[in-house]
Amino acid sequence: MCRSIKTLREPYTEDATEEDVRAAALQYVRKISGFRAPSKANTEAFDRAVAAVAAATQDLLDHLEVRGQATSAAH
Repeated sequence: MCRSIKTLREPYTEDATEEDVRAAALQYVRKISGFRAPSKANTEAFDRAVAAVAAATQDLLDHLEVRGQATSAAH
């Protein structure tokens, strides 16, 4: 896994922002695609992947239950 992606769930990170989630998604897509920046031909697919990974990440964070902590409200 990409080492620059940080853990976004509590208690490691309180209140992960939309920017945090997007940054993690971008790093993930960069890692698996092998592109730091996509070519013009691949920009649309790259951007769609970042959006999809960010949405899945936010959904995961919104629904995780961490032992010993109250469930937080959905973002």
